[in-house]
Amino acid sequence: MSAIDTLNSITMTAIDWAHLFMHFCVLSFLSVGGAISAAPDMHRYLVVENHMLSDLQFSSSITLAQVAPGPNVLFVSLMGWNIGLNSAGGIQAGWTAWCWGLFGALLCMVAIVLPSSVMMYQVSQWGHKNSQRPFVRAFKSGLAPIVIGLMLSTGWLLQRGQHTDSASSTLIASWALTIVTALLVWKTRIHLLWLLALGALLGAFGVM
Repeated sequence: MSAIDTLNSITMTAIDWAHLFMHFCVLSFLSVGGAISAAPDMHRYLVVENHMLSDLQFSSSITLAQVAPGPNVLFVSLMGWNIGLNSAGGIQAGWTAWCWGLFGALLCMVAIVLPSSVMMYQVSQWGHKNSQRPFVRAFKSGLAPIVIGLMLSTGWLLQRGQHTDSASSTLIASWALTIVTALLVWKTRIHLLWLLALGALLGAFGVM
C-alpha cells in the first residue's frame, strides 16, 4: 500500500503518538552523519513492527526529500505527514487529514531535531577547545566507518524495499544502476541532480 495507490489505514492513540515521539528522540542522538543514517531503524519501527507506513510510503518520503531543495532531514517530516494521513483515513478525509498530517510532520521533525541540537549546542564549544586531545581525535576518526556503514545499510534498505515484487530482470537492472551510480559519485564530479534526473527518467519510462 502507498500514499499514491491505496490507503495504509491505521489507528493512532495518544500513547502511540507518544511512543513515536520518544523513539525519534532516541534516534536523534544516534543520527551520526545525519538523520538519513537512522533510516534503517526508522524502517524497522514504522514499517516492519508497527505498520504505520508502507514500504513505498517510506522510500518515497526519502526520495522526495532528496530531490527537493533544502536539508534531506525533511524526509522525517514527510514520514510524519504520511503517518498523520494514514491515521485520519487518507487525504480524502479533508481538513481533518490535513490537520493530522501537519501534526505528524511537526511531531516527527521536532523529535528528530531538538534533542541532538540541544546536545550539540552544549558540547560543541568544549569539543572545539579540546579538538587536539588524542581521545577527541580518536573518537572523531572512529565515527567515520560507523557513518559509512549506516549509509550503506540505508541504501540497501531502500533498494530492497522498492523491488520486493519485481521481476528478476528489473532487479538486475536496478542493482546495475545502483552500482554504476555509486561509481560515478565516487570517481567523477557529476552533480547528484543529474543522476537523480536520470533515475527519474528511467522510472518514468518503466525501465526500473
